[in-house]
Amino acid sequence: MRYTPVAVALSLLATVSSSVLYSRAPDTLDPRAETLLGEGRAAVASGNYNAAIDAYEAALAVEPGSVAVLLGLAEATRREGLQGKALHYYRVALTADPRNLAALSGEGMALAEKGATAKANRNLARLRTLCGMECAETKTLAAAIAKGPSTHMVSAEAVTPKPVVSEN
Repeated sequence: MRYTPVAVALSLLATVSSSVLYSRAPDTLDPRAETLLGEGRAAVASGNYNAAIDAYEAALAVEPGSVAVLLGLAEATRREGLQGKALHYYRVALTADPRNLAALSGEGMALAEKGATAKANRNLARLRTLCGMECAETKTLAAAIAKGPSTHMVSAEAVTPKPVVSEN
């Protein structure tokens, strides 16, 4: 009986110290990656998605696994019409940070653009539980699902080269 208060105090101390030790530090990017991230954002704003993808990939080489860089790269590839690649980058970002609202919303938009509305609706339901109905990410994803699949996607038949016969 007389050791109970000491045991409770020690267990409380162990709980608090372990939660502090295992918590993540805020993401501070390398200055080179920050510069490349800014270049990528500027390229997306101007509509030059290939340059944005190049800048984000270079930033990812400098800061591997950075969620901010992965989200930028996913957004640029999604806007370029490469929804499969975008889904990969969103899922890597969600593996690092499962409660990231931007990654959940972006993944849902890429799924909706591909035509996978059932999976996009799962992301929408998850967003509604995390941030509610009035959240900007929830509204954006709901609008993308309502819009339907993107016509920007390219089929394999459309890019198949036509054989050209020439004389030697």
